[in-house]
Amino acid sequence: MILSKPNQLPNPEDLIADLIGQLKPLLTTETALVGIYSGGAWLLERLLPALESHIGGPIPNGVLDVAFYRDDFSQRGLKRDNKPTELDFDVKNRHIILIDDIFYTGRTTRAAMNALFDYGRPASITLAVLVNRGGRQLPIAPQLCAWNTELNHNENLQLLQDCNGKFSMMLKVDAL
Repeated sequence: MILSKPNQLPNPEDLIADLIGQLKPLLTTETALVGIYSGGAWLLERLLPALESHIGGPIPNGVLDVAFYRDDFSQRGLKRDNKPTELDFDVKNRHIILIDDIFYTGRTTRAAMNALFDYGRPASITLAVLVNRGGRQLPIAPQLCAWNTELNHNENLQLLQDCNGKFSMMLKVDAL
């Protein structure tokens, strides 16, 4: 496994600022933000103060664990650190902005949409991601994205968060 040099990747902190700018015009009184564990939940935590400051008040928000909704659950199983879904608002008729860190095949997003519908029928769902790495397998794509790139199937981009909340990215390359 070869790891890329950190200076070959964009600074996730800069990408977050870009994503905040893209999200601001979409905020209404009917908007709710939902982060997908784990990277999307981290991003939600970072985005929320800036977005709430922009509109001058709280934004309904929550987090989703989509493990049981994945089409590959039987192969992947549960992670050791599964977190509970927390949606403390009524999903029905809300304009949901679904937040994830890295978009790849679309399968996690599909699972998240299925999970959301168990809580009610949203008016709309918009997908906002930090990175679209290419490789889509389903007719699902992010509407908002801070960085589009094309990675090979043997490359795996990860968002990391240190104990101080600072983000970094790492690219792992597996031998073919």
